[in-house]
Amino acid sequence: MAISSKSPKNLLIARFSALGDVAMTIPVVYSACRCNPDTRFIFVTKPHQTGLFVNPPENLVVVGIDVNDKYRSPGDFLRLFRKLRKEYGVDGFADLHGVLRTFMLGVACTLHGVKWRTIRKGRMNKRALTRPRNKIMLPLLSSRARYREVFYGFGYVLEEKFKSIYGDGKGDPAMFASITAPKGDGEKWIGIAPFAKHKGKIYPVSLMEKVVAELSAQPDVKLFLFGGGEEERKVLADWASRYPDTVSLADKKHGFAVELALLSHLDTVVSMDSANMHLASLVNVRVVSIWGATHPYCGFKGFRQREKDIVQLPMTCRPCSVFGNKPCSRGDYHCLAGIPPQIIVNKVNSIVNKNKS
Repeated sequence: MAISSKSPKNLLIARFSALGDVAMTIPVVYSACRCNPDTRFIFVTKPHQTGLFVNPPENLVVVGIDVNDKYRSPGDFLRLFRKLRKEYGVDGFADLHGVLRTFMLGVACTLHGVKWRTIRKGRMNKRALTRPRNKIMLPLLSSRARYREVFYGFGYVLEEKFKSIYGDGKGDPAMFASITAPKGDGEKWIGIAPFAKHKGKIYPVSLMEKVVAELSAQPDVKLFLFGGGEEERKVLADWASRYPDTVSLADKKHGFAVELALLSHLDTVVSMDSANMHLASLVNVRVVSIWGATHPYCGFKGFRQREKDIVQLPMTCRPCSVFGNKPCSRGDYHCLAGIPPQIIVNKVNSIVNKNKS
């Protein structure tokens, strides 16, 4: 199948947001590249997020741009567009972000007669899903489906051609040799990513510690703890020091290439509705995901993750926000605190024991 003759040959793509949002673009962008090999795709994002794009297709160029420092005004973005157009021959722009800075790139496209399309975020439907009363509890389009719509708007062929950033394989164990020895026969490797940006998405630390304690006590289990902030590092270092065969990756910045390689060898990951859920999804690892103030219906479930691996409570106030950043109307965050640790442990065991067999 061929793309429309009117489709851009050098398509600029932009997403400057949080890590998880950028990770969610990868299955769609890699598939678009593989389905349209005669088109060059130029993906611009924050500089530190370029490392996410492991094993990219040959026709994908990833460019890190510090939009918070060098590019602020409409004139700045006009100059940025001219620079990118001159360097890459940009003749189309896919706005996968839909914010003011990408809108300014779109205006620059209009001034230069370049076709552009932007994401439809479905804000009205999300408000109906998260409002306090009379919620419309229906699943919305996933973010990936919204990304695909943008590419369809240019006439591109787009089929699912992504399983993992490693294809059918896994990352090279040499990449994480400084963290752990290669996986032994019969070993079960489990990742724990207990944190998120907002309180409405974080399972209580005291309860998560019970999950860690029980899993670490099981034979042939090795735990890997993921986190980043200073307080997170302290918590994870404490757990790693007190529970056997438990390793914290928060002690230093290993880089995406290393952590993704390690993630690909895990049997499963326990994660909040956070970036780590999406990173594990990029390497085809099942995630036991824990949801509180947010809900999978909002469209942010991990790529190819299973409904039966989701942990959540059926509460009428859920979801109360799209991002988990609103204060709890009850004041107790029962949507998270009410989840028994044993439920999480049981789901993890059902996955790792099946993988072992």
